[in-house]
Amino acid sequence: MGKKILVAGGMGYIGSHTTVELLAAGYDVVIADDLSNSKIEVLDGIEQISGVRPAFYQISCNDESAMREMFRKEGQIDGVIHFAAFKAVGESVQKPLEYYYNNVVSLITVLNMMKEFGSKGVVFSSSCTVYGQPDPENLPVTEKAPIRPATSPYGASKQFNEEILRDAVHADYTHFKGIALRYFNPIGGHESALIGELPTGVPQNLCPYLTQAAAGIRKELTVFGTDYNTPDGSCIRDYIDVVDLSRAHVKAMDRMLGDQETPDMEYFNIGTGRGVSVIELIDTFEKATGVKVPHKFGPRREGDIEQVWADPTFANNVLGWKAIIPLEETLRNAWKWQLKIKDQQMGR
Repeated sequence: MGKKILVAGGMGYIGSHTTVELLAAGYDVVIADDLSNSKIEVLDGIEQISGVRPAFYQISCNDESAMREMFRKEGQIDGVIHFAAFKAVGESVQKPLEYYYNNVVSLITVLNMMKEFGSKGVVFSSSCTVYGQPDPENLPVTEKAPIRPATSPYGASKQFNEEILRDAVHADYTHFKGIALRYFNPIGGHESALIGELPTGVPQNLCPYLTQAAAGIRKELTVFGTDYNTPDGSCIRDYIDVVDLSRAHVKAMDRMLGDQETPDMEYFNIGTGRGVSVIELIDTFEKATGVKVPHKFGPRREGDIEQVWADPTFANNVLGWKAIIPLEETLRNAWKWQLKIKDQQMGR
């Protein structure tokens, strides 16, 4: 077997896709997830794609005793990827204490276990929200752009966690390393339609709400804000395919667990380098699938950033990683996944 990786929150959207890519790269994977925002059936999808059913523990990553028991049972866990966090910007504004508790405590618990059991490296699921709203001269955003005050509790939790990870690595630098991957906007799903984004209740993120509106599950999509200082007035983001994003985690883990000398703490922007507006995303989906998206225009939403997209050059050069999946293909895969979910719900 290859080196063993714990994927904390591995049954979730990005975690499940990353598990598939880790398995394809020859890693042995263990998943810890409390299924608070995922379903046990995801494990079947991972197995169908990879031919491997990874070890799974239905535990909260905030539960130190349960995590300790898992580490003891599994033996040497070489690396950890931390996905165990709530992730919706809008919801975090409404539920700040839940976001701070879950997102921060889960990372501290994981780091304590890594130190106790001798894990070598952790990849932290961070976010471009740490940059806040960048000044025009800092677009596209490089890793040297200033960290700005967060516009949401979700963004603040990512900033806190980067600082916690940096300080933990510095205090114990001979023991384990850290890499923070600052994602831009993950969308899409596996081309097999065996795993994908599966929000609980009303989607808090744009792409699943868009596909649900296109499928008739939601009446219509609301475009929040049409008066931003952008070409069409809607927010601009860097939408990255979840499979491309997942492969970046494999590259990061390869880097930390490899033989080469690397810095103890590193940060990488993970995006495509292209900014796409909400309205442009709707248009691209309609052209890629031939399906109309019922939508309306509404006021700005608290916590939203006007525009941000990545300069991924550092990740391209240092990690040897690059986003390669076209946006049209990403949106077709998202639609394929949505149709599968709808068929399942209708008992087809």
